[in-house]
Amino acid sequence: MGKVLVLVGLAVAAVGLLVMLGVPLGRLPGDVVVRRGSFTFYVPIATSVVLSLLLTLVFVFLRR
Repeated sequence: MGKVLVLVGLAVAAVGLLVMLGVPLGRLPGDVVVRRGSFTFYVPIATSVVLSLLLTLVFVFLRR
């Protein structure tokens, strides 16, 4: 359990570093944003796909 917590902490730190470096997480090409006046609708399709792939890889490596 301790190793998993360390890996999760490192992953969170890595994402924080990427955000600090200016990587546009949550604003990838493929994310849909509709703005109509004061209404905004956001569907993070590309971000969801990337996040799903990363989490799949993490869990595959953790199972081994």
